[in-house]
Amino acid sequence: MKMQESAQDYLESILILSKKQDVVRATDVCNYFGYARATVSVFMKQLKENGYVEIDDHNHISLTPEGLAIAEEMYERHEFLSALFLKLGVTEDVALKDACRVEHYVSAETFHAIKDYCLAHGIGESNE
Repeated sequence: MKMQESAQDYLESILILSKKQDVVRATDVCNYFGYARATVSVFMKQLKENGYVEIDDHNHISLTPEGLAIAEEMYERHEFLSALFLKLGVTEDVALKDACRVEHYVSAETFHAIKDYCLAHGIGESNE
């Protein structure tokens, strides 16, 4: 699925926040990224218009099935790639930053091939 990296990051952040707390609001996303409220509000409006999030009357943000699928894919990639890079001896700071970059640019086919190869050769652990 083609989507801007920043949109994928927003969806992933909503997923991560929803795992840690009962409700997610725009202010939570602001705090997560360190962005201004106006910036997040504009992006949330776009995500809502494109059918990736729903915002209720209390301004609680939830992922639609389409948004959740993208968020889970990005989260899986990030977690697996971070763990792989750490296992390869990359420092934690670099591993996390590189995983965040790579997760957006590697195709689903290539990611699954890397993951399958690593798991088959005992290089990584499944996050599923």
